Amino acid sequence: MQLTLDTLKETGAFTGRPVEKEIKWKGRDGKEHIATVYVRPMGYHTTKAELLAYNGKSDPVAGRIAAHICDEEGKQIFTEADILGTASEDRGALDGSIVIALLAVIQEVNELGKTTSSQEKTNSGVS
Repeated sequence: MQLTLDTLKETGAFTGRPVEKEIKWKGRDGKEHIATVYVRPMGYHTTKAELLAYNGKSDPVAGRIAAHICDEEGKQIFTEADILGTASEDRGALDGSIVIALLAVIQEVNELGKTTSSQEKTNSGVS
């Protein structure tokens, strides 16, 4: 196979549209909040963010959230600074419960379609 845009499309090598998900978290006010988010499947943007984090150039958790959570069109909605609380003096870092909710849907979207290998039982011939 020759590598072309057409063969990449045929083999499913592009990540496609963001996946719509619902998250729930308990706010500091004690109430449960529900929001719709869009999650970009793992691809170029997310791999770049993870490589930067691996090389110590960014925060791994904030980078992951910023790279995966996007709008309906796939455009980034958070920066790492928004998540870390350094973007504005008026806000602090993103609350832990929403961070966990976002990481959970990121994991869920990126596990879609993956199959787990089941170990096949073998007969050793010993009775």
